[in-house]
Amino acid sequence: MSELPWDAVLVVSFGGPEGPDDVLPFLENVLRGRDVPRARLLEVADHYHHFGGRSPINDCNRALIRALEAELSSGGVGLPIYWGNRNWHPLLTDTMREMRDAGVKRALAFITSAFSSYSGCRQYLDDISRARADAGEGAPEVERLRPFYNHPLFIQAAAERVQAAFAHLPEPHRAGAHLLFTAHSIPLYAAKTCDYVEQLDEACRLVAAAVGHPAHRLVYQSRSGPPGQPWLEPDVVDFLRELANDEGSRDVVVAPIGFIADHMEVIYDLDTEAHQAAHHLGLNLIRAETVGTHPAFISMIRELIAERTHNAEPRAVGRYGARPDHCSVDCCPAPARPASATRR
Repeated sequence: MSELPWDAVLVVSFGGPEGPDDVLPFLENVLRGRDVPRARLLEVADHYHHFGGRSPINDCNRALIRALEAELSSGGVGLPIYWGNRNWHPLLTDTMREMRDAGVKRALAFITSAFSSYSGCRQYLDDISRARADAGEGAPEVERLRPFYNHPLFIQAAAERVQAAFAHLPEPHRAGAHLLFTAHSIPLYAAKTCDYVEQLDEACRLVAAAVGHPAHRLVYQSRSGPPGQPWLEPDVVDFLRELANDEGSRDVVVAPIGFIADHMEVIYDLDTEAHQAAHHLGLNLIRAETVGTHPAFISMIRELIAERTHNAEPRAVGRYGARPDHCSVDCCPAPARPASATRR
């Protein structure tokens, strides 16, 4: 076992079905305890079946873990990496038992969400606490790595993805192209209890400045609540319609900054629905890749680990500084919310 004060790294994610038979059980896990109509569940299930019933998120996490293992090994940080999900195998409780049986006493958790909200922060912390309790005596202590929305290497990775997308446009078209950043919409009442929008605005500003395209717009996608419930807007497809009515550029670069991997919200809501809408509207939509396994992003995770294992100085860019290691007790509280469905 490592001589460091930490025994392991735990990658914590949402989870997703691996095949058609997993789709409904997975969605039932996601929606357990929420009053969501069966018709809505089946509608979301159809999105998965459109891709063979398999979510990309698990393969994205496997690729991230492989890249991080290589990064830690080359950096002399001999920590094993475990992986646990909120909603599908490998489930967090099973992973916690595996870690306990392997003799892990203290682990650092990397949560695959860059921005602070209830579902992207507090809910994961609650999931970890519940999994530790379910694993029983001897379950390892787990502390999360800090939020990273303004870490310079996250900004670098996102900016290089955006630059690569712009490179698909003819050079004379690039300066006038529209730059849209997208993130998962959340209910307005949930947005009021966290720094989600503020963090997104800052990350978008930093990335846009890094690529030399300061004119940009943050829009939202993947809303799933009842039609009468207010969520963050504008929706990306609605905003594409606005752009189509203008006399400006027909080129649009869309960067899904709110997601770190090309999972279901990206490949269905952007690569399928938004692309189809853009085609019908006469717009040329280029979608930037997520940070995924970009070398700068993987190096960022190693830096976050080094902050805890070797007291490395936290790095951040922009106006707000590095977030604390430990979340406050009132961080991203759970709002009293109506039912909603989320896809990954």
